[in-house]
Amino acid sequence: MFVQKKWFVFLIVILLFTLLAACGDSGNNNAKSETDKQEEKEDNQNKKENSIASNDKNEKEVKSAESEQTEKVKLKDLSPIPTDVDGLAKQTAGPFGGDEKSIYDLEQKIKKKFEKLGPMSKNPTDNEYKKYLRFMYWLVSENYPNPQDTIKKWEFASFGNPDLPDAKYHFKENYNIEIILDSSGSMANPAGSGTRMDVAKESINAFLSQVPEEANVSLRVYGHKGTGSDSDKEMSCDAIEQVYGFDSFKEGKFQNALDKFQPSGWTPLAGALKQSKKALSKFDTKKNTNLIYVVSDGIETCGGDPVKVAKSLANSNAKPIINIIGFQTDAEAQKQLEKMAEVSGGIFASADNEEELQEEFQRAKEVLEAWEEWKEDALNDADYMEVENSFDIMGLHNDWSFTTLGTSNNLNRLANVMKDIGIITHDQKMELKDRVDDVIDKIDETVDELEVTLQEISKQKITEMKKSIKERFENETKKNK
Repeated sequence: MFVQKKWFVFLIVILLFTLLAACGDSGNNNAKSETDKQEEKEDNQNKKENSIASNDKNEKEVKSAESEQTEKVKLKDLSPIPTDVDGLAKQTAGPFGGDEKSIYDLEQKIKKKFEKLGPMSKNPTDNEYKKYLRFMYWLVSENYPNPQDTIKKWEFASFGNPDLPDAKYHFKENYNIEIILDSSGSMANPAGSGTRMDVAKESINAFLSQVPEEANVSLRVYGHKGTGSDSDKEMSCDAIEQVYGFDSFKEGKFQNALDKFQPSGWTPLAGALKQSKKALSKFDTKKNTNLIYVVSDGIETCGGDPVKVAKSLANSNAKPIINIIGFQTDAEAQKQLEKMAEVSGGIFASADNEEELQEEFQRAKEVLEAWEEWKEDALNDADYMEVENSFDIMGLHNDWSFTTLGTSNNLNRLANVMKDIGIITHDQKMELKDRVDDVIDKIDETVDELEVTLQEISKQKITEMKKSIKERFENETKKNK
């Protein structure tokens, strides 16, 4: 009985320990579960916060990148849009200015150009609009004919008048013409139905074939040997040759001279002018009227300074009139050639095709015809010149008006393309177009003012000429009384 009681107590004790152990494990498991839940909650919160922080960082980086991209080009980096005569006359054509293709066909090129500017910000400032408008303008800007060249042409057309202030414009006993022709590699580029050189040779041949028999003509070429490679540079830069004259024009002999060379190498323009100066030194301005025509499509590439040499040549004892024809030139070459004409007192003319090149030589032919008339004691007709000047003014006004209209159309088309490729929004496009209208209105006013100014200049010159003729007539009448 006692033994049984002891076993019963022992079993109860064992059972109690088992229950306590089970309760202890359960409590531990419950405590662990609560801890895990808390840790998991904290972990999720951290992940959420990290995710938000990461998104904020990415957004800031995107905004920073956009800001950095638009700041690559600043307003001060872009030249203001010219609306005055001087600024418009000096501007050069932009990469899409005068392009034969429609702006709408240049979408990929436009997209490439705008990579350095980037899309316009959502809320653009006035300066940002100005920056984009300037960027647009210089992409589609076009050449405006220089009014100074028109005024110089009036003097050129008055050739032989002894009342002109510059003696080099007076007709002398002898007339000498030198053509200086660029024969560098770029003259092999296509033009018309052939190459630039083909067009130049044909135009020069046609011009010289009509000069008076008494006139001496010369043809000097440069850059016609070697290639455009560095290894040939020295040889090509030394390649300057007078292939004809000074002599009267003989068709067969001159054609043989033209056949001697083809476009080939570098552009020693300054060197060609130096040799021309040396050759013309025997034709003193006291007894010779000397005229030079430079036909070139590119900039000096042999290290010379053609602007400096052109000035020296114009001031030499021969005092030639240096007229320069830029044939399908780029902006850099045109700037240099214009400067050469400016410092030498000559005329720069830009010819983009065969017809325009022939027009410039036709102008020279008219001067030669006037020289023949002078030799026969023909009188200048001031009234006729007044009519001619009025046509020049009308032509220049039309050229400036059409150039302005073309620029306006291209700016509006460019705005459409910018919207299509995501550079600007619709509202931004409309704002830019309003600003384009404001600029074009100012340029139109300038075009009209220029017409009035030229009319006043022409009237003054014609009045002075008529007064001079009248005074000379009265003096001669008094002498004969």
